[in-house]
Amino acid sequence: MRTADTYDYAVIRVVPRVEREEFVNVGIILSCERAGFLQARIELDEARVRALDPTVDLAMVRRHLAAIPAICRGGEAAAPIGLLPPRARFHWLTARRSAVIQTSSTHMGRCGDLEATLEHLMETMVRPPRPRAG
Repeated sequence: MRTADTYDYAVIRVVPRVEREEFVNVGIILSCERAGFLQARIELDEARVRALDPTVDLAMVRRHLAAIPAICRGGEAAAPIGLLPPRARFHWLTARRSAVIQTSSTHMGRCGDLEATLEHLMETMVRPPRPRAG
């Protein structure tokens, strides 16, 4: 039987007008040092972001969001940050910023399936709630 892994995660947010501090959750960064796991999943709901700021530069937002999974994968394509160890890349990605792309505080958990946990976090923290049946 596989033991549960301890993981850290942060929610990726788009804050189109930083001075207003309004945001839309657009993704998750999940890290498990023991398993060597560092992944980000992003789903940008452009209509929700535009609802906060109709003038937002979505091309710029998409470019910056695309860098996050590249940094998680690491390697020379994401240099120089991509050359750091995975845990250092996670900490760099989740550092506090006053920018259009931000992350939540880091949270911890335990699970037996990191991929399933990443999907669960996307469903509960990023995707809009579904209407209840009945």
